[in-house]
Amino acid sequence: MPLPERRTAIATKLLVKKPTGSQIERLILKSLDSHKAENVVSIDLTGKSDMADRMIVASGTSQRHLASLAEHIVEVLKHAGFDRVPVEGKDTGDWVLVDAGDIIIHIFRPEIRHYYNIEKMWSVPAAQAEVAQ
Repeated sequence: MPLPERRTAIATKLLVKKPTGSQIERLILKSLDSHKAENVVSIDLTGKSDMADRMIVASGTSQRHLASLAEHIVEVLKHAGFDRVPVEGKDTGDWVLVDAGDIIIHIFRPEIRHYYNIEKMWSVPAAQAEVAQ
């Protein structure tokens, strides 16, 4: 006797594996691209930081655009199985940080991004980063 549809859907959800880090990164990058983020860069933090494995940096055109990009990323992450996705800076609109665990997403207005230039700071090769510490 086949299972009722509802039970089959629940069983299917339980059997679905959580996405890997690279799958989550692709989901985030796709969301940023489809919502018109500018100058998107993904940086490998392996061996450079204990806080995350990857950092994604992007620009938005206005405070409203930054908030919207962050909201879309949170939605994508929740659909991927994240229970809680911390977001900081959405109210100020100059710099929004979305914490996806092993992936940190920074969304800036262009002039703020240029000022902080975090890509340059974190793009230092791991061997050089260890010497600098």
